[in-house]
This record gives sequence, C-alpha cells and structure tokens, in this order.
Amino acid sequence: MDSKFSVAIHTLVMVSKYSPNINSEDIANSVKTNSSYIRKIVSLLKKADIIKTYQGKSGIILNVPKEELNLLDIYLAVNNKNKKLLDVHTEANQNCPVGKHIENVLIPTFDNIEDQFYIYLKNKTLADIINEISKCK
Repeated sequence: MDSKFSVAIHTLVMVSKYSPNINSEDIANSVKTNSSYIRKIVSLLKKADIIKTYQGKSGIILNVPKEELNLLDIYLAVNNKNKKLLDVHTEANQNCPVGKHIENVLIPTFDNIEDQFYIYLKNKTLADIINEISKCK
C-alpha cells in the first residue's frame, strides 16, 4: 500500500482544522511533499464528494461532516476500488504440491483480512483521528 491514504487523511485533518483558508501549498508544507501531489489527492477527494474547492479561488472545505466521514470512504476515494489489498501470486508451479493449492488456500484468507480491514475503517471517522491527534503532546 502506498502513502496516498495517509496523505489523504493528513489533508482532511488540515482542511477540517483550517478551512476555508487552507490551500494545497499549506498542506504540502505540513506533509513535506510538493503541492502538485497534494492537488492530485485533493482532486481524488473532490471527485468522491468528500471536499469542495472553488475554481480560481484558494481554499478547501469539507463536504461531509468529520463525524460522518469514515476512513473507508477516504481509502476508497484515493485507491483503485478494483485493486485487492493483498494479492496472491498466480504463476505457481502446478506440479508442486504447495504451488498447486496455494492460490485456493490464500484467496479466502486474504479476502477475510480485507473484509476485516474494511470493517475497521468503516467504524473509524475523521473526527476520531482529529481527537487522537489532539491528545498527542
């Protein structure tokens, strides 16, 4: 998994805290990346209706209340929905007793892990992340 998900959460925490005066440069400074990468993340979040931006104006606002915005929605906004979290190699040697069966054994295991991951993300909100950050000293 790449870092788009964590950058998206970071971005949304910043938007929640500093909206409507926040822009991609401000977020990029906090993330320590370039503003074009943040604009790419912002574009994905906007496409998913999680945030609003205004053409020709600086500023980003949440389109979903932070208490209702779950991490699964954020994850799905920035990741390919058709890509599995865990993939099984498919070129195993079918003449090997392990290679012949590994895919059929691992697929249900990996699917269960992915289901549990999605359930966890669905039950955690942006507000939860913001509250946890506020407790850090």
